[in-house]
Amino acid sequence: MNRLRAIKWPYIVIAIIATAAAVFGLVHTNTAPAAATTASKKKPGATDKIKSDPPPALFADADVATLAKQQTAQKHTADTLFAQWKAAHGSTRDDKAFTAWATQQVPAPPAKAARAAELQQVQQLTKTRTAAGKKAATWLEVHGKGDIWKLYAHDQRELLPQDQGAVDKIQLKDALKMAKAITEQVAARDKQPAPYVLDPSLRPDKHITAGQKGPYSYPSRHAAKAAAAVTLLSGWAPHRTEDYRAMAAQVVYSRIYMAGHVPSDITAGALVGDLVGDYFAGAPSSPGAGK
Repeated sequence: MNRLRAIKWPYIVIAIIATAAAVFGLVHTNTAPAAATTASKKKPGATDKIKSDPPPALFADADVATLAKQQTAQKHTADTLFAQWKAAHGSTRDDKAFTAWATQQVPAPPAKAARAAELQQVQQLTKTRTAAGKKAATWLEVHGKGDIWKLYAHDQRELLPQDQGAVDKIQLKDALKMAKAITEQVAARDKQPAPYVLDPSLRPDKHITAGQKGPYSYPSRHAAKAAAAVTLLSGWAPHRTEDYRAMAAQVVYSRIYMAGHVPSDITAGALVGDLVGDYFAGAPSSPGAGK
């Protein structure tokens, strides 16, 4: 269906959207105290979380440009692979079968020497960290798992009929959940330690013990969730695709910046997310489909 065109806004204004929603909530509270009391018992949503922790200045476009290009390349690969799934299954939802199939599409991690070279890249980047960079990376790590994407979706729903907005919300939630499940399955299969496990000096705050193997970082869960969200959100509001891609690049760069991942973790995660995004974008959107 044709969707109303929303006002384009850069990622830094995400705090303004959250604040505006919160202000509306406060006004509503004054006129309906009983409803507000009930709402106050609920867990804080993405809007509330970002309102209470607004974004700092994020990374420069030049810093994230390389990863942004790699993410775009993975989208092409995912689209080609997904065409094979669709040719065999059409648009029918079968979440269990798709999860198993998508897991098999993730290539084996790089050879030991290649991964060691990637670790060196992370070690070099670590030397350039700044207080501002750490602050940005920490915010992106915390909210890049879901809050950012849910807030973008909330912004879109403001311009949609209530029933359509509810369906989109469920679809995004399901896509993020599936992206997480697939990355966890692959991580358990390939057992690639995170950079800060291989070199504990990269993150002394993690308190890695001698002989510790995990956490495993291949593929990146943040990258998978970001890619899935970008695919869905872009399909619903194509004119804002560049905003979503820019934010995804910020999120994944933060994971390398703080030694949570090496580049191949990011590209593998992006592949997972793109596959999941394609799956949900092309499947029936009714709640509970494929369960």
